[in-house]
Amino acid sequence: MHSESFPWWTTLPFPALVLAIAVLPIALSRLWEKRWFQILTSGGCAAPVVYFFLTHQASAQLGHALSGYGSFVVTLTALFVTSGGIHLTGDIEATPKVNVCFLLAGALLASLVGTTGASMLLIRPLLRTNRQREHRAHLVPFFILAVANAGGLLTPLGDPPLLVGYIEGVPFLWTLRLLPLWLMYVGSFAVALYLADKRAYARESASALSADRTNVEPIRIRGQRNIFFLLAIVPAAMLPAGVRELSMLAITLGSYFLTPRALHEENGFSFAPMADVAIIFAGLFVCLGPIEAWLAQAAPHLPMQRGWQLFWGSGLLSAVLDNAPTYTAFAALARGLSVGQSGLIAGIAPFKLAAVSAGSVVMGATTYIGNGPNLMIKAIAEREHFPMPSFVRYAIFAFATMLPVHVITTVALWWFDR
Repeated sequence: MHSESFPWWTTLPFPALVLAIAVLPIALSRLWEKRWFQILTSGGCAAPVVYFFLTHQASAQLGHALSGYGSFVVTLTALFVTSGGIHLTGDIEATPKVNVCFLLAGALLASLVGTTGASMLLIRPLLRTNRQREHRAHLVPFFILAVANAGGLLTPLGDPPLLVGYIEGVPFLWTLRLLPLWLMYVGSFAVALYLADKRAYARESASALSADRTNVEPIRIRGQRNIFFLLAIVPAAMLPAGVRELSMLAITLGSYFLTPRALHEENGFSFAPMADVAIIFAGLFVCLGPIEAWLAQAAPHLPMQRGWQLFWGSGLLSAVLDNAPTYTAFAALARGLSVGQSGLIAGIAPFKLAAVSAGSVVMGATTYIGNGPNLMIKAIAEREHFPMPSFVRYAIFAFATMLPVHVITTVALWWFDR
């Protein structure tokens, strides 16, 4: 359906739901924790669009939205369950090189098991390794930048925005073209962490270093069978629709029922986070149609025309809103700006798609609320008595650390879009 087929009021539920996701967990935190309130919020926003679809012979459009939603949730659930069945233990010597290795390993894993999966796998071993250190406040912020955000750039499994793009037609392997950006962001974080940690390590007391070297326990992996389930997700994701979802469901069930309950308990595994995602994204996928059609038509008349503008627009909004719906809105805008051009990817010029992808994924690291794993990592670190910067201090640190690569990316996008 074209935008003229949708009345103006059908475009309002999408921004309303995105705003609710951003505001209600803070303004009404206790109420937002209630499942019924989340269902009421998501369903209430989606109801007007569902009503329009059902009363205007557009059930196929509704079916398309629900099909995309099902694929999205089933894939995320497979990643969530399989990564939740792996448990890492150990405490190795906390040198700057070791901490950089944690960051690089997490950034690589993020594109395979998702930023949430990689973060939950490695944050506790990182904290345990550095628990004897006295100067360690810089470690978790760098981990958030690289593992919980930028590391997910390379595949649709890495971060929800890219998974949404894949479901909407972006080829699975296309995101590998973002490797130069991945290398710049992750590489700059690794260098900055090494320099900061080397300075901090030199300030450690002799007693702290002695305790760190004495309390050494090799890294061990429990739940190894889930590694095979995780590896199976990549080829399963490239199967045709229908077969893909059944394969993901089989992987999820196999992982969950073959993982000992004790291991799940040690990981603090719960379906609650996945239920939150499923409820909210049900409303988002239903509300997407009208806003995508409107943005595609209005794109030539909006003040955001260039790739670098899409990069900053999608990025800055992803820093304060959920990055998956932000990606979807800006992808629709980019699609409208790409009409008539050649070599399109899912209807979008490649450099514009790269701009929206990079902005949505990477700049989610700018604040604690920019991406789901950010707050989860912060909460785990604080429970382990790790010092964490305030909301404002973290935002300043994150923006300043990423800014040099942001500038390089902006110049590159400007060059391609001249």
